[in-house]
Amino acid sequence: MYVDGLETAIDTFGSRADPPDRLIYTSSSGVHGDHDGDWVDEETPIDPTTEKTAVLADAERVALETPPEYEFEGTVARYAGLYGPDRYRLERYLEGPVTAGYLNMVHRDDAAGAVRYLLEEDLARGEVVQVVDDEPADKWEFADWLADEAGIDDPPKQTKSERLEDGDLSAAARRRIRTSKRCSNEKLRGLGYEFAYPTFRTGYRDAIDAYIAGTSSND
Repeated sequence: MYVDGLETAIDTFGSRADPPDRLIYTSSSGVHGDHDGDWVDEETPIDPTTEKTAVLADAERVALETPPEYEFEGTVARYAGLYGPDRYRLERYLEGPVTAGYLNMVHRDDAAGAVRYLLEEDLARGEVVQVVDDEPADKWEFADWLADEAGIDDPPKQTKSERLEDGDLSAAARRRIRTSKRCSNEKLRGLGYEFAYPTFRTGYRDAIDAYIAGTSSND
C-alpha cells in the first residue's frame, strides 16, 4: 500500500497540467535496523529488518527516484518516534518495568515544523533528512528522569535478555527489543531548523505537569 499508493499519487499529480513543485515523503528511522547502539545519519546504509520497514525503504526510493520523471523533486523526511499530546505514554515509563535500550524521539510539533521549514526554505530537494531531536535517550535514564520530575520512585527495570525470556513475545516484538541505534539530527540542524522541543526535557514538561496536577487532585 505504501509503495503502490505513493506511485499512484506521484503519477496522478505529476501528470496534471500544473504538476506540484516537490514532494515530501514522511518515512521512519526504523529503516536503519539494528546498529548495536551506534550513531546513524542520512549517509548510513539502511538495513530494514521487518516487512514494514522494508516497504518503507522501498517507498523512500520511489519518493526520491520517481518525481524527476515528472519534472519535480522529492524529499524524504525520516521521522524518529513521535510524541506529544495523546502520544506521551507517560504511565508506561513511570510504572515499568522499563527495558534497556535507546529512544529516538521527536515532538509532533517539530515533526510538522521541520517539514514546513524544508518547504518554506526550499531545502533538501532530492535528499533524505532525519527528523529527530537533539538527544537519543537511554530508556532507563529517561524513565528515572520522568519519575524524579513527577516526584515518585524510580520504576523497575529489566535488561533486554530478561525481557526476551517472555515466551509470548512475537517475532516482531523480539526484533524491536533487539534493535538499538542513536539517530543524529546534525543535517537538519545544519540546514538551520530550530527545535521547539530540542529534547524530551522540554517536550515532556506538559505531560509531567498534567500528571502532577492529576495526582494532586486525587489526594
